[in-house]
Amino acid sequence: MNLGAPELLIVLVIILLVFGGTRLPKLARSLGQAQKEFKTGLSASEEAAAERERAAIDAPTDAPIDRGTTDRPPEDRRDGPRS
Repeated sequence: MNLGAPELLIVLVIILLVFGGTRLPKLARSLGQAQKEFKTGLSASEEAAAERERAAIDAPTDAPIDRGTTDRPPEDRRDGPRS
């Protein structure tokens, strides 16, 4: 869908009639602020994702695995079949 000059002019006139001349600058200002906040949030999100990726790459891979301990007595553990 291509908007040419006549179609764009008609849309602008309708917007001017609906919102009026006094509220139109306020509307444009609030749209600009919303766009600025959206871009700021988007760049912060991208920076956080890049930082998590760098942290994952820099993390040591040869660290010992903590297997934890069990609180159950040895006879209750299910380590395999008993004979």
